[in-house]
Amino acid sequence: MDWKIELIPVPVTDVDRAKAFYERVGFNADHDHTVHEGLRFVQLTPPGSACSVVIGEGITKKTPGTQEIQVVVADVEAARTQLLDAGVEASEVDVQPWGNFVYFRDPDGNSWSLQAIESRPNG
Repeated sequence: MDWKIELIPVPVTDVDRAKAFYERVGFNADHDHTVHEGLRFVQLTPPGSACSVVIGEGITKKTPGTQEIQVVVADVEAARTQLLDAGVEASEVDVQPWGNFVYFRDPDGNSWSLQAIESRPNG
């Protein structure tokens, strides 16, 4: 299933915990490099996406838990099942005129919404 996003810095308090969470959700850890003390880049890519998120130390001054990210998926029910199977708490499907949504949060409280739109059947 394709998930399409741009590179987004995600503020976290514990890089290793966040990395493990995103890998459990199905993101691929493309890169994990410590440049020097206080600067670590961990780039993770959602399944099927040409774009990534970046977590780490010294990446962003945003407060952990304040990032909101929306991802387009082809099948929100299947994406929800994938989250639940990975042990991630996910909302019921929220049906709206502009798409169907599922919501979840990472361990720091950053919020994610998954959207499936009939006019974009491939995500």
